[in-house]
Amino acid sequence: MKDNKVMIKAYIVCSLSYTIALLVVILVGILLVNYLHPLLMILIADFIATIIIFILGTVLKNSSLYDPYWSVAPLIIALYFIIFPQSATVNFFRQLVVLILVFAWSVRLTFNWIRQWRGLRHEDWRYSQYRMDYGRNFWFINLTGIHLMPTILVYLGCLSLYPALSLSSKPIMVLDFAAIIITVSAILIEGLADNQLSKFVKTRKNSQELLNTGLWSVSRHPNYLGEILFWWGMYAFALATDLSFYWAIIGPIGMTLLFNIVSIPLIEKRHLKRKPEYPEYKRKVSRLIPWFPKK
Repeated sequence: MKDNKVMIKAYIVCSLSYTIALLVVILVGILLVNYLHPLLMILIADFIATIIIFILGTVLKNSSLYDPYWSVAPLIIALYFIIFPQSATVNFFRQLVVLILVFAWSVRLTFNWIRQWRGLRHEDWRYSQYRMDYGRNFWFINLTGIHLMPTILVYLGCLSLYPALSLSSKPIMVLDFAAIIITVSAILIEGLADNQLSKFVKTRKNSQELLNTGLWSVSRHPNYLGEILFWWGMYAFALATDLSFYWAIIGPIGMTLLFNIVSIPLIEKRHLKRKPEYPEYKRKVSRLIPWFPKK
């Protein structure tokens, strides 16, 4: 159970931390906006904000302070691209659609973090494990693996936002509608999966119980599937806007690799140790893409 006073204090500390990071980034932006390419300036600002959150998380001895960065930063980046466009004739409809989709994704994912966060005394189990495994060297893993690596991946994913929000007046194409379908589907899949998981966690009898209903009966990681699809949807918008930004595919590829090589193996290893039914569940149910369970 969450202690209300403790949680209010935690939310205030977290909000102040991100406000400090944002104010510093705004100051940096004011100083550099006329001297650097927008993508380079965003990268520098992203790096500075991450370092600030890293320092504050280190002081608080809780690396989970960084967790909401993943869903908050893309919305701020999207707003920057709109407020400081590189073209005077950017397609307004495409801008509006992309911004609404990024906003919906960001708010939903941040809300999902809020409802499962247990305050500054609680740290993600992966980070706590790293603390034990690496001891004095944890600071390096904390800085590079927990903070900078996700920041770089989010930055790479947000490269797709740049042409759609800041550059082109190209008319709406069929590919735009495909991008809308992919992105809306991604948000709905991830949202439904997270809601099913949240409800299950609240009603399960013990931690060994296994969620194998709803989307979780046809995919072992439907929430990760939704997250991956979101970034591919953003990339589709980039292609619809300007095919010369084909190279921005490094963003969704990076996201796909992150979840398939790091996130999924970590959580499955943990489930195999803690949930007796998981080996059979793993044998029957598709890893990521929803499919009929094996008999």
